Amino acid sequence: MAIFVVAHGAWSAGWAWKKMRPLMRTAGHEFWTPTYTGVGERAHLANADVDLDTHIQDVVNVLEFEDLRDVVLVGHSYGGMVATGVADRARERIAQVIYLDAFVPEDGKSLSDYLDPQSRNARQTSGDGWRVPPMPMPPDTAPSDVEWASPKRMPQPAKTLSTPIKLSGRPLPPRSYIYCTRTSPDDRFGQFAQRAKREGWGYYELDASHNPHITMPEELAALFDRIASR
Repeated sequence: MAIFVVAHGAWSAGWAWKKMRPLMRTAGHEFWTPTYTGVGERAHLANADVDLDTHIQDVVNVLEFEDLRDVVLVGHSYGGMVATGVADRARERIAQVIYLDAFVPEDGKSLSDYLDPQSRNARQTSGDGWRVPPMPMPPDTAPSDVEWASPKRMPQPAKTLSTPIKLSGRPLPPRSYIYCTRTSPDDRFGQFAQRAKREGWGYYELDASHNPHITMPEELAALFDRIASR
């Protein structure tokens, strides 16, 4: 049995991982999916001051108050920013980190630093000044899943995308990267997949688009189980 904790993506929340929960329980694992401040069922707490540090602390608090240890920490998409901060702040509680088609920040970098100028400008000029509206779901998402998920995807507090991460410089836990090969046109996660291979992390690929927890939950659960059992 392993204890998994998910740092979810932008505009998303714990609800987006509901397909994974029974699969991971059947495999014998605990599977925690906390929701960040300002999105999902915590959307009523959204405000202009919510930033990356808020979301990092959200997950750190779950680890501390639930006294979770030897955790397999999963960071999906934007959640790679969060997971990196959590692994740095709560190093003693984390056994390994799995990045799922995720950003892997360096100290002092924000998510926006990894976007091309056109994407960065689109985010800065959209929304109402402090919230960024959701991006479309991948085109291969089943219509029933789009119908289920779209109303639940909340605007993201803009500071979460522009806050630079601050790391202590201590070694992080062992890391793995899962690269979803049905990439978007700009393939923004390929650079992190290449880094994982260069640095000798565990490296895996899924023939999936960006949200395999929605589009390919069985395959993703099997891969999580495989990585945790290494």
